[in-house]
Parts: sequence; C-alpha cells; structure tokens
Amino acid sequence: MRRDVFQAIADPTRREIINILAHKPLNLNAVAEKFDVSRPAISKHVKILEECGLISIKRQGRERYCQARLDKLSEVHEWTEKFKIFWTQKLDALENFLEREAHGEQKAKTNSKRKSK
Repeated sequence: MRRDVFQAIADPTRREIINILAHKPLNLNAVAEKFDVSRPAISKHVKILEECGLISIKRQGRERYCQARLDKLSEVHEWTEKFKIFWTQKLDALENFLEREAHGEQKAKTNSKRKSK
C-alpha cells in the first residue's frame, strides 16, 4: 500500500515523533523511550513515517538512527495554504460587509435624529 504524508500526520504519535526528530536525530530506542507505548508500536509508526518520506533511517554500527526530512511537509503546507487564502478572502469580505452595515446603521440613526429635530 502506498502511503502519503497526510496519512503520516493523521496520527498524534507520529506527529510527535516528527516533532522530536525535528530537533535532532535519535536512535529507535531513544525515540521509543519518549512514549508510553511498546517499542514494536513505535517501530510501526517509524516505518510509516519512513514510507511516507518524512524520516530517513541510517545504520551506524548496530544502531538505527532516525532523522526528520521536513521538506516532505511542503506538500501539506501547499494544500493548507489554498484554504488559508480562501478563508482569508471570505473573512475579509465579511469584515467589509459588517463595516458597511455598521456604517449604514450609523448613518440611518444620524438621519433620523436630524429629522426629529
């Protein structure tokens, strides 16, 4: 099964693994020690992250070191940026509408006060 970056970040444990490895590369045992789940469970998460290209694993002697590859998150950034632009435009339009409405109400009150004098 082909995995993608969105599958990888869907799980909070995997997001935390990425966060930990973003600061410095660690061996699998060091990663596993940071969680209250079994080492095999962490190994499965690491495997998924590797398949998605978010981490790379290198052997150094008997140890396997995991290193984050954050450039792969650009796919997520590009996807979410579209929604950011969309919602920013919508919220700006709403703000403009509300300002016009408030200005219109203020103008109407001013006109009614003048008429009543």
